[in-house]
Amino acid sequence: MGLNLNDKKAVVAEVSAKVASAQTVVIAEYRGIQVAHLTQLRAKARTQGVYLRVLKNTLARRAVEGTQFANLADSMTGPLIYSISDDAVAAAKVIADFAKTNDKLVITGGNYAGKQLDKAAVVALASIPSRDVLIAQLLGVMLAPVSGFARGLAALAAKKSEGSAPVAEVAAEEAPAAA
Repeated sequence: MGLNLNDKKAVVAEVSAKVASAQTVVIAEYRGIQVAHLTQLRAKARTQGVYLRVLKNTLARRAVEGTQFANLADSMTGPLIYSISDDAVAAAKVIADFAKTNDKLVITGGNYAGKQLDKAAVVALASIPSRDVLIAQLLGVMLAPVSGFARGLAALAAKKSEGSAPVAEVAAEEAPAAA
């Protein structure tokens, strides 16, 4: 049974709200994928914070109308699943990772910050580490000199304490003999 006008308006409003705050939208054709596999894809998308939805293309076109993703409207043909994320790489990563294991999911395109992406660009975007991983790597690079300096000081202190222990013992032995 189809959606009535009020339901369609609600869907367009919901998707428009997601698109308004999104950085990336990826679309893929899902023809021939089993329901169990789509359920797995949805679960993975949910854990990654990605809004994933199968929509009528006319409703999707209305939702992106007047946004930075409006140029995707030309690519919206066939049975498509829409992946929308606030994170720049999350939507592309979820779809590209799933497409590696399921050849029936075909990436048709995407849009990142107003720039149209083809399949190769979506896969390249998906290969970029996530924001959290990039921050962790940056912190590791920033802390490397400090931690290296601290290890050097600890090694120097250990070396000095090993070298000075016999001197202290010798001095303690000589002190009673002199008295």
